[in-house]
Amino acid sequence: MPHPAAPFLVVKDLGLTPYAPTWAAMRAFTAARGPHTPDELWLLQHPPLYTMGLNGKPEHLPRNSAIPVVDTDRGGQVTYHGPGQIVAYLLLDLRRRGLGVRPLVERMEQAVIDLLADSGVEGRRRGGAPGVYVAGAKIASLGLRIKQGRSYHGLSLNVDMDLAPFHAINPCGYPGLQVTQTRDLGVTESLAALSERLTAKLQDLLGGGCGTANRLQVSRDPLPFLPGPDGDRP
Repeated sequence: MPHPAAPFLVVKDLGLTPYAPTWAAMRAFTAARGPHTPDELWLLQHPPLYTMGLNGKPEHLPRNSAIPVVDTDRGGQVTYHGPGQIVAYLLLDLRRRGLGVRPLVERMEQAVIDLLADSGVEGRRRGGAPGVYVAGAKIASLGLRIKQGRSYHGLSLNVDMDLAPFHAINPCGYPGLQVTQTRDLGVTESLAALSERLTAKLQDLLGGGCGTANRLQVSRDPLPFLPGPDGDRP
């Protein structure tokens, strides 16, 4: 069960945000946090890019693509991010919450499975391949980094995006793996509505089932490490 000292998440809605400064901000936040720093959930979308995890292999990289590739420090292999995909970064003190890595992964997956179930879509896990799948096609990817018992990175959920860039890679290291998204499964809710519901699912699963409304702090302020509206860093 989560520790009583960690009952809420500070939720930050960052909109469409470049990857590199967001990654830098996650690392800076994790390095600077102390024992009483509140956990945070960052919700955003990224401009088109591929990210290559620590277990990535060159043969899984994109073929003949102009989309940039970023080597990053999360677990896993290569995946694609782009507008129309919910990205949820979980910056958690796992020790304070009494969570191990595997239980965290399972709760992240369950949040997506529960979200899909509310819309009549059956999501499933796949042994040895973290994420959520619908009829064998991947709809959500997971990747984490743990440092001194604190997590960053998180999950992505395909909602209403151009899936073609996935065809240029072996998604998550699996040749021929099909991908799907909520729009193509008949889910008509907007990205914003699904993002709000996913936030509630994650909070319920991470917070021990207490009343969500009392534990969510929502902020739309930009992070200090992210570029301003003109594209320059503050």
